[in-house]
Amino acid sequence: MSPLLEVRQLKKHFPIHKGVFSRVSGYVHAVDGVSFQIERGETLGLVGESGCGKSTVGRTLLKLLEPTAGRIIVDGEDITDLGSTRMFPYRRKMQMIHQDPYASLNPRMTAGDIVGEPLIIHAAAGRRERHERVAALFERVGLRQELMTSYPHEFSGGQRQRIGIARALGLEPELIIGDEPVSALDVSIQAQIINLLMNLQDEYRLSYLFVAHDLAVVEHISHRVAVMYLGRLVEIAAKTSLFEMPLHPYTRALLSAVPVAKARARGRKRMILAGDVPSPIKPPSGCHFHTRCPLAMSRCRHEEPALREVQPGHWAACHLHDR
Repeated sequence: MSPLLEVRQLKKHFPIHKGVFSRVSGYVHAVDGVSFQIERGETLGLVGESGCGKSTVGRTLLKLLEPTAGRIIVDGEDITDLGSTRMFPYRRKMQMIHQDPYASLNPRMTAGDIVGEPLIIHAAAGRRERHERVAALFERVGLRQELMTSYPHEFSGGQRQRIGIARALGLEPELIIGDEPVSALDVSIQAQIINLLMNLQDEYRLSYLFVAHDLAVVEHISHRVAVMYLGRLVEIAAKTSLFEMPLHPYTRALLSAVPVAKARARGRKRMILAGDVPSPIKPPSGCHFHTRCPLAMSRCRHEEPALREVQPGHWAACHLHDR
């Protein structure tokens, strides 16, 4: 059986316009050749520093941004070059939960209308059935039906994110992309939302691309984890393998920065990276990470490492593991 989602060498470059005539003077290499796949019922966590291109990957997969190059294959069908009309049926299969529960809901619409809007757009239900489905969705995400007539400003942050989840579930999608869906919430509310997402996955056999920078959250919800640096994937593995035995120096640095209790921290060596993240306008040649990597070799400056399977199910893009 083919994977639900397959991404091949995806690129998204944003042009930089300068001057009176808005000539293109360069490009921001936000996503620079990313490949991965998501199986049915699986959660792939996508992690990395702010600005590495994680959110751009999610938006490009949904065709909210048109890809510069590469292929996006959903359920065996290539959707990369589909226009808005032919893309319409695939939008039912793929939905998004946004990062900011305050900005992602229309303040002039009631919560019930917000959740029911996708059903109207896709003509998925009549008025009575739509009301019943919206009410059921409210109950399923932990909101009372009486709140359907309330407006977004009357809800807390956690409740607003539950509305966003209900809206994403309305069309019975197969894939949900979560763009840091809990980063704006309090820690106690984060745990509730994460548990809700995991329960919904078991119930509806959903697949998730879970974009985040909080490694503890990613470890809890994900089956596999992909690590991104400056537009490229540097490592992909099952979460246990990646957290216990990271193969890429950047992944090791990320994990060493996670705060842990003193008892667990004994004997753990902190890996501190030198310098700042280079600009995506002019990324370094060869391995993008070589300017900060304490283990960089001369070939790292000129030769881009391929993402390859170093161990069964564990992929890394690093010359240290070349055979």
